[in-house]
Order: sequence, then C-alpha cells, then structure tokens
Amino acid sequence: MKRMVRALCALVAATPLVVTAANTPATQKLDYPVAHRDDTVDTYFGTSVPAPYQWMENLTSPELHQWVDAENKLTDRYLANIPVRGWIDHRLTQLWNYAKEGTPTQLRNGMLFFRRNSGLQNQSVVYVQQSATAQARVLLDPNKLSPNGSIALAGTEPSPQGKYLAYALSNGGSDWETIHVLDVASGKPLPDEVKWVKFSGISWTHDGKGFYYSRYPEPPSGEKQISQAIINQKLYYHALGTPQSQDELIYARPDLPHAAIGAVVSEDGHYLWIYIENNSISNNELYYAALGNPDKPDLNAKIEPLYTKNDAAYAPIGNVGAILYLQTTLDAPRGRIVAASLSNPGPAHWRTVVPQAAGVLANSGMAGGNILAGFQNVAVSDLELFDTSGKLLHILPLPALGAVNGVSARNDSPVVYYDFTSFLFPQTIYNYNVADGKTSVTFKPAVQFDRSPYETKQVFYTSKDGTKVPMFIVAKRGIKLDGTHPTVMYAYGGFDITIAPSFSPMLPVWLEMGGVYAVPNLRGGGEYGEAWHHAGMLGKKQNVFDDFAWAAKYLYQQGYTSPQHLAIQGYSNGGLLTGASITERPQLFGAAYIGHGVLDMLRYQKFSGGSFWVPEYGRSDNQKAFQWLIRYSPLHNIHPGTCYPPTLITTSWDDDRVVPSHEFKFAAKLQQAQGCANPILLLTTGSTSHIYMPTDKEIQQDADVWAFEAWNLGIRKAPGQDSAGH
Repeated sequence: MKRMVRALCALVAATPLVVTAANTPATQKLDYPVAHRDDTVDTYFGTSVPAPYQWMENLTSPELHQWVDAENKLTDRYLANIPVRGWIDHRLTQLWNYAKEGTPTQLRNGMLFFRRNSGLQNQSVVYVQQSATAQARVLLDPNKLSPNGSIALAGTEPSPQGKYLAYALSNGGSDWETIHVLDVASGKPLPDEVKWVKFSGISWTHDGKGFYYSRYPEPPSGEKQISQAIINQKLYYHALGTPQSQDELIYARPDLPHAAIGAVVSEDGHYLWIYIENNSISNNELYYAALGNPDKPDLNAKIEPLYTKNDAAYAPIGNVGAILYLQTTLDAPRGRIVAASLSNPGPAHWRTVVPQAAGVLANSGMAGGNILAGFQNVAVSDLELFDTSGKLLHILPLPALGAVNGVSARNDSPVVYYDFTSFLFPQTIYNYNVADGKTSVTFKPAVQFDRSPYETKQVFYTSKDGTKVPMFIVAKRGIKLDGTHPTVMYAYGGFDITIAPSFSPMLPVWLEMGGVYAVPNLRGGGEYGEAWHHAGMLGKKQNVFDDFAWAAKYLYQQGYTSPQHLAIQGYSNGGLLTGASITERPQLFGAAYIGHGVLDMLRYQKFSGGSFWVPEYGRSDNQKAFQWLIRYSPLHNIHPGTCYPPTLITTSWDDDRVVPSHEFKFAAKLQQAQGCANPILLLTTGSTSHIYMPTDKEIQQDADVWAFEAWNLGIRKAPGQDSAGH
C-alpha cells in the first residue's frame, strides 16, 4: 500500500498570479456542496454506530457523482487562486525535467533491460542493450499506448535468453493488469493476452516458452470491478502462442480464499518456489517443485512443502545445486541468511551464513558465487558482500546518508547493479564488480538544483510512552531555530514498510521556499525489524499516532516550527495516519493532506483488497478489534463544532485499492462538522489510481498539495516575488 492524483487545470504555471483581495483564497467559511444524510445505523456488539453517508459506497449513484463534481469545482477555484501555486508548478516542472533511469535487469548472456525517462515523459520507456557496452535501443514506449498516459506500464520481465519481453499494462491506473508479450528482436507484439491479473509477478521457465503468473476469477463488469472484494487467487502457467483459456492451473488453495499466491523460477531453472501469504503481513509459507531439465521443465512436477507454519518470512535468494540460500526472520526478527538442503530442509539442519545483525536485513541475493546483503540501519542503507561460508568480503561504497532501493545481481555474473538515493541526491545507478571489487557509475542524473546550502540530519526524539523514535530533518544549514519555519512532516507507520531517504523534485522547491521537511520513522514500519512493526499494529496502532504527534512536539520544542506553521502529509496507510491525527489532535497542526487514505476502519475489509489488511488492523466483526478500531477510526471520531485544520483530501474514481468511498464519506462528514473557517477540500480524479500516475498529473497534484499547505502555513510569496506576486 505504498505512497499519489489530480486532473490538469487551466492555470498557466509560468505566469505568476497577481494577488488581489478578489482572487486569493477566501478567509470566510466555505459554502460546501450539500451531501445527503440518511438514517443508516450499523450495530457492532450492541453498539449503535450512525452511518449517514454509507450510501456513498454505491459508486454508480448519480447523486454521488453530482456531489463529487460540485466538490471538484469548489476545490479547483480555491487552488487556482493561491498566489504561489503558479510559481510552484513552474519551478517543479523545471526541476522534474531531468533524465532518470532505473536499475537494469541483467540476463545470463549479458543483455540489459531498463527503463529511462527523458524528463517529462508521462511513462518511462523500456530500453534493451545487447551488452553493457552496446548502444541501448527503445524496446517499448508506453507513451504511445494512450495520449493522456492513462495506460500504465506496471511491470516487465524478459525471458531468460532475452528473446521475449512480458509486460503488464494497467488501464486507468487500476490494480487489474493484462499481460502482453513482445518479440525483442522485431519489437512486435505477440497475440498472447493474459487478463484479470492482480498482485502478481511474472516468472519465465528457463526454456523461454512460457511463464507463471497469478490471477483472480473474472470480477463482475462495470463499476463493481472497483470495489468488489477479491478472493481465490490461483497460480497458472501460460504457454506462448496459446489462448489464456488453455493456461494450466499449477496451484490453488480453496481452503485459504484470502491468501495471496505467487511463484518464482530459480535462476538455474531447476526449481519453482511457491509463496503463500495468508493472515500475515510479514510471514509466508514456502513450497517448491523440482522442474527437472530446465530446457524441458516438468510443468506437472509435484509441489512439495518446505516451511508451512506461517511463522516467519521465508524468501529464497538463490541456490547452488540442491542447497538453498534463504533469507528468513525465523528466530531472527531483523533477518538472517541461512543455507538449507532441499533433501533435509528443516530449520534444525540450517547453517547460518549471515547472522542477524544490528541493522535490518532488507534484501539479499546471490552475486558472482557470493551473497550480497542489503541492511538498513535505522532506515539508512548498507550493502555488504559475503562468501557462502559467511565471511565478509567487502562493504560497497555509498556516497551519503541515504538508501539503496534496487539491486540487480546474478549468481552467474560478477557484475552487480544498484541504485542510491537520498533526500538531496536523485537516484544514481552504480555497478560493482565482485571479481575485482571496483565500483563505477553507470548513470548519474543532472538536476538543476544546488544542494550545498542544505543538509539532512537524523535525530531521535522521545514519544509519549518513552520510546525513542528516529526522524530525518532536511533544512537549510544553520537555520535560526525560532519556531517560524514552514514545515511539512510526512510519515507512513505501517505494514512493516521502512520510509528511507528518497529524492523528490518537490523537495528542492520546498527548500527554496524556506521550508523544512521532516520524516519520522514511526512504529508500525520496518525500521527496527518485526518488533518495531508489531509495536504499531492491531491493538497497538495508537502508538503510531502518538509517535507522529510527539514528532511534531519535538519540532516545536527544538524551534524548527510551531503548530500554525506545520503541515502533515500521508498517503494510503499514511492517509489513515493524517486522518487520525487531525481528528485526535486538531489543534496540533496548521494544515493536512490526506491522500487516498483508509478512513473508515469499520468497513474497509468489505471492499477490493481490504481483506489483505486485516492482519495489520483487525476487523470490526471481531469484538476485541472493534473496540480499538472505533477509538481511532478517522470517520467515526469527527465531532461537530470542532475547529479542524485546513485539510486537502484526494482520491480517484479508479482507485481499486483504497476505494474512493473512504474519502467521500470522510470529507462530507468533516465539512458538515467543521467549526471554523478552515477549508476542508476534496479533489477526485479519474484515469489514475492508487499507485500509477502520469508525470503531468503527478506534477499537477504535487503543485496543488504543496501550494495548499504553503498558503495555509502563511507563505504569501514565492522566492523572488514581492507581496503582490510579481
């Protein structure tokens, strides 16, 4: 559920607005569109819970569409009249316009596949190179698939010899994907088409004649595809040149209808690893099938259990013959790497190769006959190379405090590609040679931003219950700590996800406006491993909101900012965070952004993939869980007459992960309850969804969100402008 959407408006970014009393955002209470309220009441274990906006769950309702249209008009008028918005849009577009590359996928024969964006392309383009020294050529340009960028390239996977490229397309940003296949030599598509794929990888058999994928039953047509609960995912094999109706069912678990099932073929093609994730965010079961001759794999090979207790994470990173190298959290909540024999795989027979360390083992893989381990030390990355006996061979150099997000390595290749980014460094691609230990730069972006006046600090503050919580603060060097600086604080706090340093073109814009940016690493995330995650989930979710509030208090105490100058941001589970924060402590913040947030905690599990989140949140039909959910559910803790901070809420009609009814119900109730003139605005788009967004819409949304917060934090002019906006 990670961290996003807005249609283009008519504002010309390069032309600053002139500020007059007539066209600045109103300081009087807004006249919100009237949302119908009815007498619906839900009862949970004898507790009656009014649900006057539950009718908004019907996304086909004409009345709902009329109300949303009216909300959009109100929001567009407000945003268009913010004086600094034009400058933000213009400067952000300038900064965004730099070439970007992703970490390449390398094949045994030396071919490389990677994505590149020239700067402002709506979708990144897939390139192929026959070798690291060859000229790259365009293989697939998704920008040609739709004029407005609404068809997103969700995932790609080349066949083992690079003859074909399987690629998944998302229409309108949906989590539903359709897999297509391209002939790499000619660039022409094959007739293969695999539909109703969601939350799936693509893994080819070694012979390149087909691939494994996961799919759900075809949902009802029309709007119900957005909110329909998804169950019964199954693993299939698609043979090239055949219709999907002939795809072979490989594995299913009708006894676990809410389980997620995925599979990966081993690098040598001998094994199929099958994962089952059920009723857990971090743990999984692991099975395997011996495919035999990789050039003539046995698709009917018996599936054997390896680890079925669902008591830890079990992730194969590679194998040498029948010795499996496994990253696991069993008896190691921060992670370790073990060697297991497939003939006797029980944990009692494991050999520890890389023991649990002080940092969290975030990822690992085989590289040139060795093991590459990626650690996160309080959200800061560290890459280390070990031999298969566990001897540390090398620590790969990283330029600053930051994060490695992508690593491409093979056991049969000495070359490792990895990326590095931080708050002040855009993503750079490096390559490291295992054989000689040398590192060089493969791709370095050129951003028109001087980072030298700014710095990133990592601090540790004390939360409500005495827990020490880490936080990054990005600001101009030597700023005067007088409590006056406009500050944006972003966090997530859930699903074992670590929020590590990363670059966004919006951050330099904010810094140039004199802003401060803060990222607390709340409980619920993965910054300290499973113990940190468990301390912020289920009945302990309140710790997350407390950590966030005490981060704000630290910023106030240290003199970075003050309540009227602090805005908070969150997306998805982070939208739940910001929603709960303003309903619990409305006076603590000067503005808020809630992006595609999970806001109705009593009914979230009824829609789309909501059932996958039950292990993290609990569900309201369990009496114990209901008691903690009702206490913090943002929708159910809005109180009439309360002065809530200025709040911008975004969603999309096409979001089939966090369905838009969350935002609709919350915005309607918050507007009705608002006890002061602070604006509560809703912005709903289409042709984008929870995670896929074309570049032009992403720039538009960022300009909207940050302009809204800048205005409400007191910023009345952009750098170089006078008070009239010139």
